[in-house]
Amino acid sequence: MASWNSTISGLTPSDAGESHGFTATVKLACCTIPFFQADLKRPIVSNAEQLKVIKTRPGFIAALDQSGGSTPKALGLYGISEDAWSNDDEMFTVVHDMRSRIMTSPAFTGDRILGAILFENTMDREVEGQPTAAYLWNVKNVVPFLKVDKGLADVENGAQVMNPNPGLPELLKKAKAAGVFGTKMRSVIKEANAEGIKAVVDQQFDVGRQIVAAGLVPIIEPEVDIHCPDKAAAEDLLHDAIMQHLNALGDDEIVMLKLTLPEKDGLYDDCVAHPNVARVVALSGGYSREEANERLSRQKGMVASFSRALAEGLQAQQSDEEFNAMLDASIQTIFEASNT
Repeated sequence: MASWNSTISGLTPSDAGESHGFTATVKLACCTIPFFQADLKRPIVSNAEQLKVIKTRPGFIAALDQSGGSTPKALGLYGISEDAWSNDDEMFTVVHDMRSRIMTSPAFTGDRILGAILFENTMDREVEGQPTAAYLWNVKNVVPFLKVDKGLADVENGAQVMNPNPGLPELLKKAKAAGVFGTKMRSVIKEANAEGIKAVVDQQFDVGRQIVAAGLVPIIEPEVDIHCPDKAAAEDLLHDAIMQHLNALGDDEIVMLKLTLPEKDGLYDDCVAHPNVARVVALSGGYSREEANERLSRQKGMVASFSRALAEGLQAQQSDEEFNAMLDASIQTIFEASNT
């Protein structure tokens, strides 16, 4: 008599492919028989491939994640004044047009850009008829990230932790469903205060582990204000706090770091080399593109994640030819500084 102890195989999604039919099977003690057929719509490519891009490909990350508070300033620098919109919806439509112009430019491709960080409103919209995250990966070969923090708390002990974010679990599900690979969240350090820095880093890694558990890769961003009175000392304290947390991560807990360009060259070399770190990226932090590139070029293994410095010189009034030429030149200088 045949044994009916059985196992079902063929049900594990490969995550690599488009629409694939497959046959699940039931393996009996005596034989293996077909069980059913199904056709699943899977992502175009697995996160493993996107992770490989982030870890190994030359390039940098474009930060296109200005939130509601910083959008008017970004649009002003782009040559659009606040009388161009009458409410937030109209403002976000205008800034989406700006971001779309950047993303659809021939200069903006995976040849030099690893990833792009999006604001939630941008993720919710489309570019050339595709959801933004899908467009970035499918058309441009650029890995999509999402800004997930809800702004900063008031300064305490020389630092600003992130505001509470009770909606984070649902946002992470939404991002995952949209094809987003990772997230970004920002805190700010304004003084070389050990207590404040510890609070920032503890919170960043606590939330980061929630994001890892949701199947995404967090960019942990404890920014040191470039005007911090003792910036070098603050960075030393930050480095030590980050390393303590990195060394406590499990083997499968992979994170990224986004850090202010340090006063001490090579300060974050051990972060770059850490097995739990997919990539260390640098924020421009208010430095001009020229100064940010010069500082970045001295940091081995760090690559850029610039926002304002990337868009510097771009104007709504430029012709497409002028706009694309300016963006191409900006991308090239940042790319070169990121590959030292």
